[in-house]
Amino acid sequence: MRNLLFSLFATFLLFASPSRAANVTVRDGDTIEVGDVTYRLDGIDAPELDQVCINDQADPYACGIDARDQLTKLIAGRQVRCDDLGPEKEFPKRHVGVCTVEGEADSLNVQLVRAGFAMDLEPSAKGRFLQDEASARDARKGLWQGCFVAPQDFRIGKKDGPLFGAACHTDRDRQIREVLFPDDLAQPPNCSIKATFAVRARVTGNVGVYQLQGCPSYAGAQADRWFCSEDDAQAAGFRRGFNCRAGK
Repeated sequence: MRNLLFSLFATFLLFASPSRAANVTVRDGDTIEVGDVTYRLDGIDAPELDQVCINDQADPYACGIDARDQLTKLIAGRQVRCDDLGPEKEFPKRHVGVCTVEGEADSLNVQLVRAGFAMDLEPSAKGRFLQDEASARDARKGLWQGCFVAPQDFRIGKKDGPLFGAACHTDRDRQIREVLFPDDLAQPPNCSIKATFAVRARVTGNVGVYQLQGCPSYAGAQADRWFCSEDDAQAAGFRRGFNCRAGK
């Protein structure tokens, strides 16, 4: 049954595609390109494109794709303006921003949290979006109707972190975590970069290494994460495998 569910899940992913809206390219649920600048939406955290969640029917689904598509719907082909808060600390090639759609009073940042497709990123009770997050949770909107792990835990492969959502049953904890962190993570469309968590990579300040198609270790590498570009992989803390030459 589990293999069947993931086959259906992988089939669903084949029909997803990168999203564009007016002057914006939507990279994932909380990252957009406006002109030639890539912004991470400040203060929030949405599922990664390759992240798996569980819906209210206990079936796995591509919640990262859903979050990206929700952001695209909120933009709805309109122009977007971002207040640039400066380079991201961990990855200065990207900037942090509060982004607003033309004609809207509320930022995309808060709208995503209210719709239940993103969480407050702040580590303390001082988070700016905690009230909006609580409202979405109580109404079982978006992610909250199912079961999921925080995107930051998924990014680093933290399998013992807290579970969130109305469909998280304590008597199925082990089975749920096996679904949320599958051994064979489905590949999102157009995202062929394979990344593996690796202790040795921590020497260089990374969480793991990634391989490009055509690199010697690609076929045998375990896919703990999938990325659509090297920029995405590097922003997530991965470095290119040393045996993977430039130009591959």
